[in-house]
Order: sequence, then structure tokens, then C-alpha cells
Amino acid sequence: MKSYTFSVNISYQSYLHHYSGVASSVVVITDNGLRLQLPASRFRPFLSQLGVKGRFRVNVNQQNKIDGIEQIS
Repeated sequence: MKSYTFSVNISYQSYLHHYSGVASSVVVITDNGLRLQLPASRFRPFLSQLGVKGRFRVNVNQQNKIDGIEQIS
């Protein structure tokens, strides 16, 4: 299993656009410079009144399918 770490800083209002379907994915740049496109719905558990902010780790399986996203700080 591979994992990638990255930072996210999405305001609450911007996330609502993603969640409502205007934009269904979030593009992040990992600490290693890799560009990942992740479904916005995967960040729903981390949404607060401030939006989605913090450091995250995404774990992917051998088929590059997401096993999970966790907030690490």
C-alpha cells in the first residue's frame, strides 16, 4: 500500500461548491510534488465551519484506488 501526504486549505464556501456538484474533485499536490485528483466527497468527514484545513494522508492500494484519507494534523 502506498501513502501520500499533503496540505489542504479549502474555505467552507469553496467546499460547498465541490459538495454541491459544481466541482466534484479536489486537486492536491503531495509533499513529493505529485498531483492527485481526489473526490471532494472524501473530505466531507473533515469539514468544519472553517472549511477543510490541515495535513492529510491518503492511502491507496495496488490498483491506485483510495483505501482511506486521514487527517494527521
